[in-house]
Amino acid sequence: MAFVAGAVNAGGFLAVSHYTSHMTGVVSSLADELAVGDLVTALAALAMMLSFLGGALVCTLLISFGQRRRMRSRYALTMILEALLMLVFGFMGNRLQQEIRFTLPSTVMLLCFIMGLHNAVTSIISGAAVRTTHLTGTVTDIGIELGRLAYVNVHHRQGRDRILANRQKLSLLILILASFLGGGVAGALGFKHIGFKVTVPLAGFLCFLAARPLLLEVRLLMHRLRRQWAPDEPGSPS
Repeated sequence: MAFVAGAVNAGGFLAVSHYTSHMTGVVSSLADELAVGDLVTALAALAMMLSFLGGALVCTLLISFGQRRRMRSRYALTMILEALLMLVFGFMGNRLQQEIRFTLPSTVMLLCFIMGLHNAVTSIISGAAVRTTHLTGTVTDIGIELGRLAYVNVHHRQGRDRILANRQKLSLLILILASFLGGGVAGALGFKHIGFKVTVPLAGFLCFLAARPLLLEVRLLMHRLRRQWAPDEPGSPS
């Protein structure tokens, strides 16, 4: 998932000249433009923030819908929606780039919405431990764990608690960072060579991740329907 986020973020920057997952920068820009009275640019930043927020909101609604119904595919629903929106971006990007909404090309708001979906689903799956669309917290946590790893416990024999790094967490964080970086390189090179359609293989990868739980959900649904509509056996109570 971090690879997909990096690819969309870097490729999206080349496509629309905006990083669409960095809400810290977007909100800072909104504050700056409001302070200097540039309401047009402030409106653009607000539209980006609300698009990202909308993506996270829709993701939570879909997962909550599936959770209430005990669906095994509750996370897959969001991945499929994200994949469909990536296909829209890939095949209609040139047209959407010409459509201006709230002083922004529609492609910018679409990518912000996609990033909101993506960040929310990984955050919910991991219990808010992992967010794959931005790396400030990830790099900070890597620094913390490296600091603990480098610390020399010279006083632990005096009854003081040892300072220990969480090596498993550190490995995961480094993997996320490397995946985002690799995805960013792939996304940038992909957009350079094939343009907006760089999102098509990314959409295919998301569909691949979602396929197994969705197929299992369909099989369970078909099984329930067969049991519901099966004729009563002879001698069974009516």
